[in-house]
Amino acid sequence: MIELGKKGRDKITGFEGIITGRCQYLTGCDQYSLVPPARDGKIEGAQWFDEGRIEVIGDGVTAAQVQAPQRGGPNRDAPQL
Repeated sequence: MIELGKKGRDKITGFEGIITGRCQYLTGCDQYSLVPPARDGKIEGAQWFDEGRIEVIGDGVTAAQVQAPQRGGPNRDAPQL
């Protein structure tokens, strides 16, 4: 299991970002969400990749660094099939 908050890279496409979510499916295919950094002031969408395609490449951020005083609801970037 990959720790959320780490910086990761997809081994196939080279897509990089902070690992912000994990999705477990009934069929055993676990996926992780990578959120890339903003480029030229524009925020790109998160992408989901199978666990085996992710390599951890850095520390990223901790949950404490991004925690709000009160927990919010679901993120807008929920898994898509």
